[in-house]
Amino acid sequence: MHSFSSAIRHVNLKALFSVIFLGSLCYYAGWLSRWPAPEDSALEWKDFEAKRITITVQAPQATVTVIPEAEEAVVLNGSPTDAFQDNLRHDVRYITTWPGTGFTNEAMSLMNLIYLAMLTERVPILPAFNPSHLSGGSPDTGEVVDTTFGEVFDVPRLAKELRMPILEWWQVKDRKSTTVDSLGCWNVWQATMEHSSGPQYSVMPRKLNIDISWTIAPKWVKLKPDAANEAHAKFTGLMALAFPEQRNRNLRTPSKSPLLGLSLPPNEQLLCFDNLYYTANVEGFEFERDYSTAWRLVGKHLHWNPRIEEIARGYVRRTFGLGVEATIPPYIAIHVRHGDFKGACHTPLDECFAPLSAIARRVNEVKEELQRLKDITAVHIILTSDETNITWWEEVAAYGWYRIDHSATASTYGAWYPVLIDTAIQSEGKGFVGTDRSTVSLIAGRRVKEWNDGVLRSVKWGKVGADNHQGRSKGAQG
Repeated sequence: MHSFSSAIRHVNLKALFSVIFLGSLCYYAGWLSRWPAPEDSALEWKDFEAKRITITVQAPQATVTVIPEAEEAVVLNGSPTDAFQDNLRHDVRYITTWPGTGFTNEAMSLMNLIYLAMLTERVPILPAFNPSHLSGGSPDTGEVVDTTFGEVFDVPRLAKELRMPILEWWQVKDRKSTTVDSLGCWNVWQATMEHSSGPQYSVMPRKLNIDISWTIAPKWVKLKPDAANEAHAKFTGLMALAFPEQRNRNLRTPSKSPLLGLSLPPNEQLLCFDNLYYTANVEGFEFERDYSTAWRLVGKHLHWNPRIEEIARGYVRRTFGLGVEATIPPYIAIHVRHGDFKGACHTPLDECFAPLSAIARRVNEVKEELQRLKDITAVHIILTSDETNITWWEEVAAYGWYRIDHSATASTYGAWYPVLIDTAIQSEGKGFVGTDRSTVSLIAGRRVKEWNDGVLRSVKWGKVGADNHQGRSKGAQG
């Protein structure tokens, strides 16, 4: 017994552990090589076989074969086709929507679409952004063309971070196609807004030559069934319609499509809804809340296309008088929205909109907090706005704040780019001061907070002295 105990004490435990580990690894590798391909998989097992990696481990020598994760799933038959159905794989399910509002609201609708794609385990197909709010297009036609989702946002990065495929409509259907496709979609707007006469309008189906037959969704998709003027639908309600049980249970007579006169039930392979902007889990306008699922799971991963980023940084350098390779100093961005908000004013505009003195007070709060909490000195202030009054801009200059010169932007890059450059510049600030009730300010602030750990404030408006209060404004997330 004494000699056995002595032998155990002299065993090299490190070597023993190595032998056990390598033996287990070899066994696991052999088990992997025998594992069968999943049934009905969109990826062939031979795709994995081609990606085997051989690793050599020294002392003692062993060769182990492992199978890495597949790089990319194949979710289309190939190049864009004249009829979109010809490009859809029979073993893949898809989902799309048809937004028809301003740029930021459309981006939020598509964040909701991607989140709903997660819930339904479908591949989202993203339409282009419609320039309904832009003017000053092509010198020849005066038309502002659509801009694709991928021209604005970094789709490969988004797909990688979400670990799911992301498609755009131009990848599915040829942009030059004149083929009219028929499609059945769910009409959510009439389910939530009982007095509406049809689905929310979008020009995108017409531009894609897709002829839609609408089926009004069941009333239970509504977030608050007893609220007469509540437009929001529940994510879980729309999710349920993606599956046969609830879909079949809630079918009703579809409307006739405008071009071909067809009455089609909602398509099972390509699930589609009229507009997903008004979609939530618990309460309306959840992008304003810290728990927002669409923001946390999708929106924060939606970074700018690198080209947009570089153009925006070039504008900032020129605005600050810096060289083309100079480091951009920390700055505070301001977004003042006036344009379409004039319609919400019930007093003269100079009494309705917050004065620049109120905005300056919020800027100073952000400066102080950046210095105190983060040891960041931000002396550069950039103000972006849709205001056109020259006198107002002269007052902005008197504060020493910078303004982006867009005099040649549209002619150089296109009519979309003043908006895209401004929003990209807003998102790179170390601090941000926005306009209360503006979705542009809301999403810019969320980007600054998420991407830069920035400091935020929001300026109230609507009456004289609306922002005359101390401390943080409601909704500030700094």
